[in-house]
Amino acid sequence: ELSRLMLCIKNLVADKMAMPTIIFDEIDTGISGEIAFKVASMMKNLAQKHQVIAISHLPQIAAKGDAHFFVYKEDNEQNTVSKVKELTAEQRITEIARMINGNVLSQSAIDNAKELLGR
Repeated sequence: ELSRLMLCIKNLVADKMAMPTIIFDEIDTGISGEIAFKVASMMKNLAQKHQVIAISHLPQIAAKGDAHFFVYKEDNEQNTVSKVKELTAEQRITEIARMINGNVLSQSAIDNAKELLGR
């Protein structure tokens, strides 16, 4: 709940303060459905005047972004390296479908991802 309270506060004060970038880390924890759409809409509204970076596991929130980055780790014998990759339009559909349905990509999940993305 604290993260959603911070979203509301940042939404109210962002234009009154010098906040060029606003970061939300897993603001979607514990929400789904209609509330996720409302949170995503608030973040999209903030993004009209500010750079918004959101770490999310919900397709409703990921689909509202102007860009989608996939964060992953690569392990080798010596260490683990975190990497970031910007997704293409087609990769974005696939990743949002995975967020909806797990690693088993069904046509309905792909169609749902396209719908969330407005395609």
